[in-house]
Amino acid sequence: MSFTFLGPLAEGGTGLPLCSFKIPAGFPSPAADHIEKVISLDQVLNVRAPHVYLASIEGDSMQGVGIFSGDLAVIDRSIEPVHGHIVVALLNNDPICKRLCLRGKDVILKSENSKYPDRYVMEGDDLSIWGVITHSVRSHGH
Repeated sequence: MSFTFLGPLAEGGTGLPLCSFKIPAGFPSPAADHIEKVISLDQVLNVRAPHVYLASIEGDSMQGVGIFSGDLAVIDRSIEPVHGHIVVALLNNDPICKRLCLRGKDVILKSENSKYPDRYVMEGDDLSIWGVITHSVRSHGH
């Protein structure tokens, strides 16, 4: 799975209404006018420029954690990547999105799809972690 770097988010944003009720996926709620407050998606997604970037994800190797091809990833470069984080990185100049696994001295980049094998980072490989994915956004309109 790779990613397309889109750049940093612009500061500011438009506030959106947040309803005080949960929306069931089955039957519609009779509560229609329960706007609790106005929020910004920048705040909900914990976006703080300039160390937060967006990237478009390509491929199906991370669908086991709910990241699908075409999703927009929110990447925070200020988070120190640790075992278990989902990261975006360059491995030998190839962009990838994988789960970071650290076992002793071994660095493993794991897919979250059984169709893809683990990728062990070997001596001589060039790995540069660009950041940790904190959120992903999916469009259901296509």
